[in-house]
Amino acid sequence: MGGSTRDTIAAIATPPGRGGIGIVRVSGEAVPSIMPAVLGKALPPRHAHFGPFLDADGAILDRGVALYFPAPQSFTGEHVLELHAHGSPVLLDLLLRRLLGLGVRPARAGEFSERAFLNGKLDLAQAEAIADLIASTTEQAARSAQRSLEGEFSRRIHQLVEELIELRQYVEASIDFADEDLDFLGEGAMEERLRALDRRLQAIRLTARQGYLLQEGMTVVIAGRPNVGKSSLLNRLAARDTAIVSEIPGTTRDLLREHIHIDGLPVHVIDTAGLRDSLDPVEMEGIRRTRAALHRADRVLLLLDARDREAPASLLGELPTGVPITRIYNKIDLTGLAPGLVETPEGPVIHLSAKTGAGVDALVQHLKASVGYEAAEGVFVARRRHLDSLARACAALQRAASQLGIGTAELLAEELRQAQVALSEITGDFTSEDLLERIFSRFCVGK
Repeated sequence: MGGSTRDTIAAIATPPGRGGIGIVRVSGEAVPSIMPAVLGKALPPRHAHFGPFLDADGAILDRGVALYFPAPQSFTGEHVLELHAHGSPVLLDLLLRRLLGLGVRPARAGEFSERAFLNGKLDLAQAEAIADLIASTTEQAARSAQRSLEGEFSRRIHQLVEELIELRQYVEASIDFADEDLDFLGEGAMEERLRALDRRLQAIRLTARQGYLLQEGMTVVIAGRPNVGKSSLLNRLAARDTAIVSEIPGTTRDLLREHIHIDGLPVHVIDTAGLRDSLDPVEMEGIRRTRAALHRADRVLLLLDARDREAPASLLGELPTGVPITRIYNKIDLTGLAPGLVETPEGPVIHLSAKTGAGVDALVQHLKASVGYEAAEGVFVARRRHLDSLARACAALQRAASQLGIGTAELLAEELRQAQVALSEITGDFTSEDLLERIFSRFCVGK
């Protein structure tokens, strides 16, 4: 990780642009000596002070509120100074340059949160929840991030780790006292405890999956031939006229993106150019972008005209393998077909009318069900790496269970250790430095 943790760091902690208030944050050993230079005096801890911010010549740059938090009672665990000034980008840059002139260095992205983690103020899951809270796009996502920040996710992981440690103690005892007539594992007791632990771990995986969906959402690409109603369906899902709707084929030349929420689930809907042979250079570029978007989708909505029940083989050949596909027959208002979802051997089929809205509710419920999303209370935010760690822990537990009766205590102990390591990576109790650097580099500067 670049830069020494002994350096005093500073950054603008508010978003770029003009605003009523802008905040410059400083953290490190030099904060007590910086205060008199910038504020004209030292400040008492945890008291808001209104006064001038001074440049190197003693001239007033601005007047605002300053707050001083001495170590270790601060966000980072170090001495922290916050300068709340008027939100002019030029003024905030002048304040930051003033601090840099006093020997402070610019903070890296996420370095304040990184120091809070390294100084034991937050564990890794809580530190990540800060970035997730800032990036939340729905109320449910914000609440789940706050639960993680308050430690709900971490507490449940720590409980599992404590149980694993206790099980490992019994196994290690059976290894150390193998020559004694002592049954540390107990007949059937270890198997039942492993099963109970696996059930709790599976429950956490399910909740974490919901938290991951709340934060990341799903990407849905609407594809089909020109003039089948792709733009009309996008407008219906977005509940506003995002795309131009026309009887002229090929109206949509580029990708149109709309962000919608379904019971708190963020859904990124992409309307694409109609797939067909074309010599128009602009339309050809739109079709190329359509094909690229199809490969990045979590689900493809293949839109077809309900008056023509056969999907052309050439159209099906355009779709990527490995991406789930839902066939949608649009314009049922012209056919008399009943709206709704039908499960077929080829996959799910939905009959709807983007024009009237009939059957759109079935599509919405289908999208939720396709990713296993359920709006529920008590969900905490989770990331892909958390899901990967939980999956590895589950696999290790299952291997440990398979060792009972057929394997050796040494192999059982190793599988339990692997499960503990996987879970400890979530909270940072066991985390490599390169992983830490990747995690915190994705935070915004000033956090």
